[in-house]
Amino acid sequence: MRGFAMTKIGETGWVEKEVTKCGPLDAICRPLALAPCTSDIHTVYEGAVGERTDMILGHEAVGEIMQVGELVKDFKVGDKVLVPAITPDWGSLEAQRGYAMHSGGTLGGWKFSNFKDGVFADANLALLPEGIDPAEATMLSDMVPTGFHGVELAEVAFGEDVLIIGIGPVGLMAVKGAALRGAGRILAVGTRPNCVSLAQEYGATDIISYKNGPIDEQVMKLTKGKGVDKVIVAGGDVDTFIEAVKSVKPGGIISNVNYLGSGDFVKIPRVEWGVGIGHVRIVGGLMPAGRMRTERLANLMINGRLDVSGMLTHKFEGLDSIPEALELMRNKPEDLIKPVITITY
Repeated sequence: MRGFAMTKIGETGWVEKEVTKCGPLDAICRPLALAPCTSDIHTVYEGAVGERTDMILGHEAVGEIMQVGELVKDFKVGDKVLVPAITPDWGSLEAQRGYAMHSGGTLGGWKFSNFKDGVFADANLALLPEGIDPAEATMLSDMVPTGFHGVELAEVAFGEDVLIIGIGPVGLMAVKGAALRGAGRILAVGTRPNCVSLAQEYGATDIISYKNGPIDEQVMKLTKGKGVDKVIVAGGDVDTFIEAVKSVKPGGIISNVNYLGSGDFVKIPRVEWGVGIGHVRIVGGLMPAGRMRTERLANLMINGRLDVSGMLTHKFEGLDSIPEALELMRNKPEDLIKPVITITY
């Protein structure tokens, strides 16, 4: 089979590989819609997870099942399915501890675009519901669950002031998730006009431009020196935590779902962190996955509580457009939020 791969750090290209064998709990799918991700850029061009040779990229997809293993009970050939980006091993000890996304070790549930081609079927796939466009459904693979997980990690409660740093596709979903969770005031950091517009549509009450000075200074001005209850980091780098810590109240939570692709250390300002005893928690987590969670997120779309159509700013047709779509994620033109590729057979 042909696949678009990371051939080595800094380079991509088409490769030929043997067709993956279908194990007893596996499903082999052909793609109906695909979406490149910023984490693919970190992986390829920053070498964020180390050297990889001819590793097929991509972890956001909707597919059609072509083959199922003999132990798969709930899916059949011809089913159209949602494919989560994270594919845990649900029998692992880590899953039993409540951290299935780390099956077998830290980030072990992150297989696609990391170390494995394949997915457990019954536990990780979910049927594509009638009425959901496959292109829009690709957002249920990673962008929606990652942004929403940032909200969950921050334990956003009714009426709280929430700062969201970065309003790319993950940050936009954090804005929407915070609004659904009942946040009172949502301060969103970003500059691209279409992202700002969509953030406001999703519930952002204030927009902060990092071009206008330090984020924390603007937060303190807007909140009259009080700061925010929660911070969700969905963009930036290892230095972003400095401004996050300076923006949050004592007893607050800083939640990170941003893939830190470079840098050796995360920087935390000692004094503003209450010299280590300010009851400010800093947490970070890889998105949960699994069939039940994916079905629940799809349910939000089915019932009109979540509309991701505005995220899909660049649409392509056919597998041969993957390199162009990936380059968009690398260069991030001002009008980009998310590219998506649909495939017809």
